[in-house]
Amino acid sequence: MTQDYIEKNKDKFLNELFEFIKIPSVSADIKFKQEVLKAASFLEENLIKIGADNVQVFQTLGYPIVYADKIIDPNLPTILVYGHYDVQPADPYELWDSDPFNPVVKKTKIHPQGAIFARGACDDKGQMFMHLKAFEAMYKSNELYCNVKFMFEGEEEVGSSNLEKFVRSNIDLLKADVVLVSDTGIINNSTPSICVGLRGLSYVEVEVTGPNRDLHSGLYGGAVANPINVLSKMIASLHNENGTINIPGFYNDVIQVSNSDRKEMAKAPFNLEEYQSDLSIKEVYGEEGFTTNERNSIRPTLDVNGIWGGYIGEGAKTVLPSKASAKISMRLVPNQKSTNITNLFETHFKKIAPNYVKVKVTPHHGGEGVVIPTDFPAYLAAKKAMETTFGKTPIPVRSGGSIPIVPMFEEVLGLKTILLGFGLDSDVIHSPNEHFGLFNFYKGIETIPCFYKNYAEIMASEK
Repeated sequence: MTQDYIEKNKDKFLNELFEFIKIPSVSADIKFKQEVLKAASFLEENLIKIGADNVQVFQTLGYPIVYADKIIDPNLPTILVYGHYDVQPADPYELWDSDPFNPVVKKTKIHPQGAIFARGACDDKGQMFMHLKAFEAMYKSNELYCNVKFMFEGEEEVGSSNLEKFVRSNIDLLKADVVLVSDTGIINNSTPSICVGLRGLSYVEVEVTGPNRDLHSGLYGGAVANPINVLSKMIASLHNENGTINIPGFYNDVIQVSNSDRKEMAKAPFNLEEYQSDLSIKEVYGEEGFTTNERNSIRPTLDVNGIWGGYIGEGAKTVLPSKASAKISMRLVPNQKSTNITNLFETHFKKIAPNYVKVKVTPHHGGEGVVIPTDFPAYLAAKKAMETTFGKTPIPVRSGGSIPIVPMFEEVLGLKTILLGFGLDSDVIHSPNEHFGLFNFYKGIETIPCFYKNYAEIMASEK
């Protein structure tokens, strides 16, 4: 009956998702504040409409957390569903083929059935909305096999700074057996996978200051250090010729993945030529001794996310700037501590600065890496669910991304997390023309009820 309900309501589900996506809930830009709040209200209304109980909007020092639950039987297992309703900025708008906040469906080579093109289509509105619609289908069909609690935040894209405080203050409210998150992906639409590892994150901003004001590059150039030149050299020195990060102590806590585990990871289908073609690059780059999939999952990295300084307007302005800045992210592997890496970076970056400039390092947000076991009930339930809907056994994979709240859930709530995502790497989240396949959206809605059913059966058998 649940699957029948889903089939009959596909158009309604899609139209509702479109209304959700149309709200430009960009948490990083204060000018979108009212829109972020509007997105929270949309979720509140939808949760009430689909039958959830105890729907509440909790205010925080930032954007609110939307909570709801449905407790049908205290003896049944409880699933805590987490998602985020905020999205990345859509800039640069000129690189979008369509309005980022006016979703359209277009067919692509990878998505012949069509894909939703819009900001937040995949990350994370489309994926979190699958859970609401799956719940609706289960509840309306009288086939809800587990209790469920929903917790949706509006600050994930800016570091979830208020989520941990909320969780620590509401441990009883959030009591559950497992956390279920869809903010990851699968290998491709014919090869299902479940993410069993995430990298941690240390995110910093650096500022290099030279003279006390911008100078005429003709009168002062060659006599006064240019902060942009200095910053560029400092950043370039952070890697050696083998792609290794040149920060003393950076690799001290890195645990080497065993050869047997690396062999298992290598079973995931990967075509290097297609990968390069998709990105329009002639060669890949990275740390020597590791494959592309290993470099972006089991090895730590350091990347410049943005760099600026001086004059970047139209025409020419011959200026020697006073300041230059950059934003830098370091992806970390399990066992590396984000605070320790941030401190190592700051110490090293200030040490390599020449005397003719001043350096400021501002830590932003961070989080720890995590490895999820493949032998506990929730993973087995997810595995069986994907076997049912895809007709194939999913491959356990490690993701290069970071979801800092996952280790926090385990520390504070004592709960492990299942990362049951349905996006694709080619969905270009965080970039112009982000999209989410219709196949993936509906496949998620179909798979989630199977997870509930399997999880209830496995937990009952273990009592």
